Amino acid sequence: MSTRQPPVALLALFLLLAVGCRSGGAGAPGPGADPRTPGAASVAAAPRTPAPGGPGETAAAQFLPGVGPRLGDKVPPRARQAVVVTGEGRNSSRSTAVLYERTPAGWRAGPGWPARNALDGWTDRHHAGDLRSPIGVYTLTDAGGLLPDPGTRLPYERSDAFTAPGTGFEGEPLDGSFDYVIAIDYNRQPGTSPLDPARPLGADRGGGIWLHVDHGGPTQGCVSLAEEHMRELLLSLDPGRHPVVVMGDAASLAR
Repeated sequence: MSTRQPPVALLALFLLLAVGCRSGGAGAPGPGADPRTPGAASVAAAPRTPAPGGPGETAAAQFLPGVGPRLGDKVPPRARQAVVVTGEGRNSSRSTAVLYERTPAGWRAGPGWPARNALDGWTDRHHAGDLRSPIGVYTLTDAGGLLPDPGTRLPYERSDAFTAPGTGFEGEPLDGSFDYVIAIDYNRQPGTSPLDPARPLGADRGGGIWLHVDHGGPTQGCVSLAEEHMRELLLSLDPGRHPVVVMGDAASLAR
């Protein structure tokens, strides 16, 4: 567990640009990613052999339940934790999140948590403001929030800049949405603050895609979970197990 304090200049820039996760009608750019595009945000395809879970793991056991070879091949062999976010449909804002742990016998599932994603569903190639969440496999390296570090092993930044004012798409208050966040490494530099405004693929490809606290409505591009589930996830993720998120609608994940 470690704590970072953001420089004042970074916070000022963040406040000017806003954050892609913000889920109100006037929020900043949100969802969208192309898992085929190389760059800091995407995870390179991993070979399917040898079996990464250990000598006892079969090739078939490598794939996460519900995830086909298109994205399954992109889960790095060293990844031992995977948050699978399965959307109800391509244009749906409702989904389910499950934390899997890799064992020699394959992936072991934790409980399923209700989740929300972007207002208009999912996309294979995100652009800023398209109101869709990015489909793909992304590393999870950095966390933060308005609340103090709950004890996560991820680098955690506590800052007042995680305040979420205003209302969401359904008129729900956004207050508390960023009490806890985990940065999804889409169009960002891993190992930096979730507030870092840098966009390696360009500003038009969006950014600021996070796992964060559910506010009772769709997001602009992030994935949101109930606060107790975000806290549980923060306490469960271990950088030494190289966690990733695998996210998209059910049909896209299964390809």
